Amino acid sequence: MLDNPPCHRQSCEKIDTLVLPGLNGSGDGHWQAFWLDDHSDAKKIEQDDWTCPDLAHWSSRLEAELENHSGVWLVAHSLGSVLAANLATSPLANRVRGALLVAPCDLAHVERLHPYVVNFGSMPAQRLPFPSMVIASRNDPYMEFETTRHYARLWGGELADVGAQGHINIKSGHGRWPLGYDFLDHLKSRVEGVRSASRHHPSLLPKAFDFAAPVKFTRDV
Repeated sequence: MLDNPPCHRQSCEKIDTLVLPGLNGSGDGHWQAFWLDDHSDAKKIEQDDWTCPDLAHWSSRLEAELENHSGVWLVAHSLGSVLAANLATSPLANRVRGALLVAPCDLAHVERLHPYVVNFGSMPAQRLPFPSMVIASRNDPYMEFETTRHYARLWGGELADVGAQGHINIKSGHGRWPLGYDFLDHLKSRVEGVRSASRHHPSLLPKAFDFAAPVKFTRDV
């Protein structure tokens, strides 16, 4: 059985980022695996079964880890992004400082491509109580671009259009992915900028660090 062992307070304080893979767990060669190699303050949320994801089981693992931290960033891919979005109804969502949601998948597409494999219910549609940035590809086989835009708006996230990048995984040629580090830095700077401004002008701080209208963030890649 894979698990996320409780960490001592000192070691927990060193963890800044939780990495949430999707189906099959983002193994060797995946950009999330490189993320863990490149960031000593990042930790992967392990699951008992990467091949047959179950929302209740996966959420339990994520929430158990969140209980160990006062504030972390989430770096999620594909089904991991849907897992993160399901935190909208969790009392532990206040432990999340912000989330980078890369190539979220449409559960209907997942069912078509991998029949009877994933038990994740319906797509989460509630606004997230923490800041988020949704990275969208224009030719992602797991979610059409306009559908990704729709969910980014529902979740209250900033949208980053990266062009035709497939599912942003090994198959689409994404190994080590420094642009992802830039995206998280961008999200962090926005969150800290809002917090800094609010200290001097409290009225500038939207509820739950809401970025108001979603912003389309484009970058040449």
